[in-house]
Order: sequence, then structure tokens, then C-alpha cells
Amino acid sequence: MPAVSPGMVARTVRNVYYPDEETFLHAIADVMRDEYEAIVEAGFVLQLDCPDLASGANTDYADLSVSDFRKVVELHVEALNDAVRNIPPEQIRIHVCWGNYEGPHHRDIALRDVIDLALKCNAVGVSVEAANPRHAHEWKVWQDVKLPDGKVLIPGVVDDKTNFVEHPELVADRLVQYARLVGRENVIASPDCGFGGGRCSPDIVWAKLRALVEGAELASRQLF
Repeated sequence: MPAVSPGMVARTVRNVYYPDEETFLHAIADVMRDEYEAIVEAGFVLQLDCPDLASGANTDYADLSVSDFRKVVELHVEALNDAVRNIPPEQIRIHVCWGNYEGPHHRDIALRDVIDLALKCNAVGVSVEAANPRHAHEWKVWQDVKLPDGKVLIPGVVDDKTNFVEHPELVADRLVQYARLVGRENVIASPDCGFGGGRCSPDIVWAKLRALVEGAELASRQLF
């Protein structure tokens, strides 16, 4: 079950009371902790949606350098970890994205510039956009970045902002690229982001999910 991260709350609820951003973030973490724990206690895996760890670089913090934005990300990760301190990491996944709106995205920060910080979140699952035209090449990041032991990578391998239905062989190719770098047991197939934006009709959404399943089955056979 998805829930917004503390850093995303801070992007939409402006601070007019707390003395600084760090204090504000931890106050949000204290409030959101109840929601996160309720989700887990109800038997769900908690997905923390964290566009603040990537898309924030070209919106709220567009005037910052990469190094300064990384300092913001560090604060957001610290607040997130504070909020989930009572939840086992294996019951948490995070979703890192660039907003996944229909636009040029040519000012998106590179995954390589933030992924090491995102991996410090106390969550086993790490979901990243990996199918859209701006970020599909970033599977190469994992040639140099080691997925920490115990983590599971959840790359998006179908795009939720196009009505093209990906061929299962393309889905399989994408999954195999990741599996050969981080281990087949550490990869879960996923859409890029949520289908809730309404860009695809329900029939097309189901067709994309069928392609996702068929592609994952094909990749599994190729990797044996």
C-alpha cells in the first residue's frame, strides 16, 4: 500500500512555524509514523512514494547544485528512516521517481547522482523508473553501483504514460539487463509508476500488465 514520504509532505505543506527544514521534516516524520505503522499492522507491505529524492531537483530545489541537492536528499532520507524506525525493512519498499509527468524531463537529475543516498533508506525494496525514454538507459548505473546485500531492485519495465503495449520480449530484455548486474533473485518486474493518471485506458493497462507477466516469465526462463 503506497503512502507519501515525509519529504513529499514537506514539498506540499509549507513550513511557516518550525525554525528550519530539518526540524520540520522530523515533525512530519513523527506524524506520518502512525500512518506507516497502521499500514504494516494491517498486513500490507508499505510503499513509500519518494519523488522528493529525484524530481525535487528540477522543481522545489531547481536552483541548487547537485552537491547541494544531495544534502537535501540526505535530510529527507534521515527523516524517512526516523518515521519507519519501528517497522522491519523487509516490510518496506520505496519508489524513487522524477514525477513521471508527460514533459521533456531533460532537466531531471541523473539516477547516478542520488541512488547511493536512496539506498540508505531502511527499506528492502527499491523501485525506480526505468522504462520511460528519459531514464531507460540507467540500468547501466548498476554496472558501477553495488546493490547492497538484502536489497531488492524493482525497475519499471513498462511505461505507464504511453498507450504502446510493450512486447514481452522487450520486457524480458530489460529485466535480464538488471538481473545480470544485481542477481536474478534480486529483481522484481514493475510498471514505471502508477497507472492512476488516466493516460491509459483500463484495457490497455491490463494489456501492459499481461506483457509484464509474460516478459517476466520469459526472462526467468532465459536466466536459468
